[in-house]
Amino acid sequence: MEKILVETSAKHIHLSQADLEALFGEGYELTKFKDLSQPGQYAAEEKVTVVGPRNEATMRVLGPVRKESQVELAATDARTLGFKAPVRESGDLEGTPGCVLKGPKGEITIEKGVIIAKRHIHFSTEDAQHFGVENGQIVSVKVETADRSLTFGDVVCRVSDKYALAMHIDTDESNAAGAPKEGEIIK
Repeated sequence: MEKILVETSAKHIHLSQADLEALFGEGYELTKFKDLSQPGQYAAEEKVTVVGPRNEATMRVLGPVRKESQVELAATDARTLGFKAPVRESGDLEGTPGCVLKGPKGEITIEKGVIIAKRHIHFSTEDAQHFGVENGQIVSVKVETADRSLTFGDVVCRVSDKYALAMHIDTDESNAAGAPKEGEIIK
């Protein structure tokens, strides 16, 4: 069977333009640190401090700016910081906890946006047709590593011509599976 790239996504934050300016100054623009696998996405030089009920952590900002700010954590990160964060798809922020964000030029409180990102696969329309999947479809992905092979269930397929084929899992999931680099879709 054909393999797909599996990437590990560490804790990070996406900011709206208004929140970016509140934290870094009026008219501020993100500075690209390195490109990510998804077209147009990048890790920025900028970092912010996320303050949780129990602890705080400095996290890298990912660009470009978004409509709404959101903090993406692994379950271990959420527990360490003291959040009861739900597993959600990116952008599905209703009913999620908020937090305080600290930057070099200011501090703000976001009312919602702290999530544990649901594992997912990005497909271009062409890739989705090739693999026979549709946007929103749930699949499983089998990963084989030297000593921690497993099958991830409840993997959501996300289809857009803006995407490049890659599965994203968080650091907890990656560690549980021995840091897999590729996987096989099982429907």
